[in-house]
Formats: sequence, structure tokens, C-alpha cells
Amino acid sequence: MATYPPYGMRTSGILGAAMQPRIRRKIFVSYHHGGDQWYYNEFSRLFHDEWETVYDNSLERQVDSDNTDYVMQRIRDNHISGTSCTVVLIGGQTHQRKYVDWEIKATLDKGHGLLGVMLPNHLRTREGNIIVPDRFHANVLSGYASFIHWSDLNSQLLARAVDAATKKQQGLIDNSLPMKARNG
Repeated sequence: MATYPPYGMRTSGILGAAMQPRIRRKIFVSYHHGGDQWYYNEFSRLFHDEWETVYDNSLERQVDSDNTDYVMQRIRDNHISGTSCTVVLIGGQTHQRKYVDWEIKATLDKGHGLLGVMLPNHLRTREGNIIVPDRFHANVLSGYASFIHWSDLNSQLLARAVDAATKKQQGLIDNSLPMKARNG
């Protein structure tokens, strides 16, 4: 008759790894609410068991203020704090959204990981390059941010990508661009 240690007791080897409670890391998902809500809903559905995501808290609906400092404080306090990484769902209009830019800025201000997910509806330049938010692009160039494609997305890839994003050297962060003042 086999016996097993009580749940939560540390053991070694494969059995120990399998018996350890899974920690659901908390991530923030930034996206264009008007254009990519379906992808956010699908992302949440697919990865709900592995990740604790900050749920749809559209700033455009919640924050009724023109005070940029106040809005940035709300982003940091209510969305970014307590997370380890921001995942930016990058669709056709994401690069034009000021709140996406502000969420990326707040993420970088905190030194959290930054990962992009290229959605099937993303846009490309004439040269074939994917169009992304400028602040995200600056951090891909610096080596701080990285991206994966929606079509490749699965639990293992997302876990590896988020883990790698949270381990990047903060000295690579490029948060020098001015904040986007308006959409478009």
C-alpha cells in the first residue's frame, strides 16, 4: 500500500513537484477594448486556470478625468501594482490607443515584465513589419520587451515568455517617449 505525505508538505522529486500547490501569477492584460475585446475574452478563458489576470477594467469607462497624473496614479495603483508582467494584446488599432501607451508606461515605471501578443488582426507596414505601440517598440529594440504570436500561444509558451519577461534587466527599459496625448 502506497502512502503520500499530506497536501502541501514538501517532498522531493517528481512526486514533490506534482504535489506542490500551483501559484497563479498575477498579470495585467492591456488591449484595445473597442477592437480586441474578443481576444481578451478568449485569452482569459484559455488561461484562467494558470494565471490570475486583472479583469477588464477599461479606463475609458472608469476614469472620468483629464488630469494625466491622476489617471497614471490610478493605472499604477489599481491595475499594475501586485502584478509581475503586463501582456499587451496587439491588434490592428492598439498602437493608436493612449491608455495602452499609459499602461505600458506605468508597467515600465514599476520595472515589471512586458510581453506582447501579436493578434491575427494586427497591421503591417508596406515592408511587412508589424505595427505596435511606439513605447512597446522602443523596448523591443532595447531588449526589454518581447512578443509571441497568438497562433503559437499555449500555456507552456506563455509561462516561459512571462517568466523570461520578468527576469529582464531593468537597465534595458526605455521609457523616454512622451506620453500619448490622445487616441489616433
